Amino acid sequence: MSAGGVATGLAGCSGFGGSSSGSNGGNTLRITAHTEWRNNEKKIVKALHDAGFPEDIDIKMISAGQTTDEMQTKYRQWLSADRPDPDLMVFDCGWTTPFIVRGQLKKLDDVLPKKVKNKVENDYFQQSVKSARSNDGSLYGVPLYTDLPTIQYRKDLVKKAGYDWTQYKTKPMSWKQFSNEMADVLEQSDVKYGFNWQAASEIQLACCVFNEFLSSWGGAYFGNPEENLYKVGKRPVTVDEKPVIDSLKMARTFIHGTDASDTMDGYGAKITSSEASQWGLSPSMRPFTQGNAVALRNWPYSIAINGADDALGEKMGVMPIPYGVKPGQAKYPGTGGSIAALGGWNFSMNPNTENEDACVEFYKAITTKSFQLDNFQIAGHIPPVSKTLKNATDVPVMGRYVDTLAYTGQHTLARPATVIWPEQSQAVAQKANAVIMGNVGAQEGMDQLKSQLQKLEKKV
Repeated sequence: MSAGGVATGLAGCSGFGGSSSGSNGGNTLRITAHTEWRNNEKKIVKALHDAGFPEDIDIKMISAGQTTDEMQTKYRQWLSADRPDPDLMVFDCGWTTPFIVRGQLKKLDDVLPKKVKNKVENDYFQQSVKSARSNDGSLYGVPLYTDLPTIQYRKDLVKKAGYDWTQYKTKPMSWKQFSNEMADVLEQSDVKYGFNWQAASEIQLACCVFNEFLSSWGGAYFGNPEENLYKVGKRPVTVDEKPVIDSLKMARTFIHGTDASDTMDGYGAKITSSEASQWGLSPSMRPFTQGNAVALRNWPYSIAINGADDALGEKMGVMPIPYGVKPGQAKYPGTGGSIAALGGWNFSMNPNTENEDACVEFYKAITTKSFQLDNFQIAGHIPPVSKTLKNATDVPVMGRYVDTLAYTGQHTLARPATVIWPEQSQAVAQKANAVIMGNVGAQEGMDQLKSQLQKLEKKV
């Protein structure tokens, strides 16, 4: 499942309630689970047992909804009602924080064994861990998997045009180099589309694509992200600053070319179709999957699809998101260089659970290397530990790209997922889309957005 409120299928709702005793006499641990787990329940349970989860504890997998928004709503209902089940719930990293702020999740610092806690704090991708922390540093979730956007591209078309992008699998290109070479590859090829990405006025643009653009230029929504990402109401709004404006001018150049207003000379022009204004994840991916585009910005689920033998197979390459300025040239720490919007899911504990010991056993199992590798192969969930991910080269399709994914996991930035972010993200998506498509000037649009975000900040 990818970030930005876009879910893979979560069909099939399984009810729960009643006795907490399993048919074998042991307790039943009730957890919410994505479709890819429920469709492979026996394999996942076996992987948990192989990783040390006690076989006398039954596991009941429950659906909380078909979309990430439905899951949020269901969780609020369950937790507000102080229900003791489900015992563990899988939370989108983009909206774990509001539940922490409301005091609706179990603090894990004094619950997890020291060995498990140390592993999470020292070995995991730290941006993923931060998404499950409170402002005082307390831990309220353990990452199940990390979602990492990258650039997928046609190796055969790039090579035919005289370039070799395989050298950049852990060494990002600049946006300037990427766009110019992309324009040349597109001109020399017979495909319709060049660089496909998601510019529709929806959450994917706010949380992720625009966030990546402006962060790679050294900009930020709210100033220093290391200090202000979650300090709602007590932070500056900085969307009107030059790095953000430059990132929008670049995006406009990709679509409209250098003859249009608010664009940038020296960058590859018209490498992205104006259709991008309506593209979410699936519409932007479809032409690439069908072999009719040079490159695509998307999440790992699409790597598995596009890299399969019945799609592009080994003709597909993967590399990190390009950069606007180098980190040393960025205004804010944690910005500049290749920046991937953080996605992924954390397992958090119901504070009213009556099965705390079983929950701890579950955490112990999912933090093992063996389970993470099994989960990667069974469900396609990227291990949240760089070392484990790098060792997963034998996983079909995805194993070809683990070096790039591991690099990307170390160069991520979370969205500002506070209690007010759902409203702010709508404003960001609408205004960014309007600027990118030329309905308003870059500076004017960001001045307007700044005013909107400041008003929303004051509501908290």
